[in-house]
Amino acid sequence: MRDDAPKAGIQDAVGRAKVPQHMSGKFFVYVMASRYRGTLYVGVTNDLSARVGHHKAGIVPGFTKKYRVHTLVYFEEYGSILEAMARERALKRWRREWKFALIEKLNPEWRDLTETLVML
Repeated sequence: MRDDAPKAGIQDAVGRAKVPQHMSGKFFVYVMASRYRGTLYVGVTNDLSARVGHHKAGIVPGFTKKYRVHTLVYFEEYGSILEAMARERALKRWRREWKFALIEKLNPEWRDLTETLVML
């Protein structure tokens, strides 16, 4: 193991587990839609603007390109990749109606939220 590599189980002076540098920062769980109450995609990223741009441009092969899922309708910010990934896994297990309710609580008109990303 390299000396500068993150080590599991390292603690700070208070005894809390330290999160390695590459695992902290800004991380986003996001939901993209093909249309109002259409096909949904749940993802996680550390650069939401770039990732949404990739989806919209069709650069990312796979589900979003195949089903034309290009509208950002919901996102949440986390300070840890572990928290973001846990939330992504949870949302992927949710029923469609629960996801609709989550989206509509903050974005009832299913507007494309891409333009709000310049503020992040």
